[in-house]
Amino acid sequence: MTSASKGSRFWRHLFAGAWKTRRDFPAAVLAEVEAATKRCESLHPGEIRFIVEGALPIASVLAGITPRQRAVELFAHYGVWDTEHNNGVLIYVLLADRDVEIVADRGVAGGRVPQSEWESCCRIMETHFGAGRFGEGSIAGIEAVVAVLARYPPDRADVGDELPNTPIVI
Repeated sequence: MTSASKGSRFWRHLFAGAWKTRRDFPAAVLAEVEAATKRCESLHPGEIRFIVEGALPIASVLAGITPRQRAVELFAHYGVWDTEHNNGVLIYVLLADRDVEIVADRGVAGGRVPQSEWESCCRIMETHFGAGRFGEGSIAGIEAVVAVLARYPPDRADVGDELPNTPIVI
């Protein structure tokens, strides 16, 4: 990353306040995401967790923490890995970086899902988000993840709804 792009990233994170997150993901959109997560989880044995973060703490930006690193950190922090069959999938949205990351546990991914499949799900969401369609993009992303899970189903049967369906906003 060039120093110019590092500086640009610094300012994006500094000025991406909670107001922007609330504007892009108001209560109605979060309710739609929750409903879509619940509906889609009934179609496969995976567990989806959706997290939106407006901006990283400035110390993290200065340390060069990438959206992927932050997604992995949140995957652990929120226990997405803590399901009976290790079948959790995190969809992480970092608004300040205009980035979406997907982290899948070993019971889902297990080396069977090509990274390009997850990246395709991310691009679908990023395209919608770039046009200001945060609700539609979130639902399209959840549905894309479900399509991947249908093509590469987890090894074991579903044990029920293990993770909360309510999206987390940081």
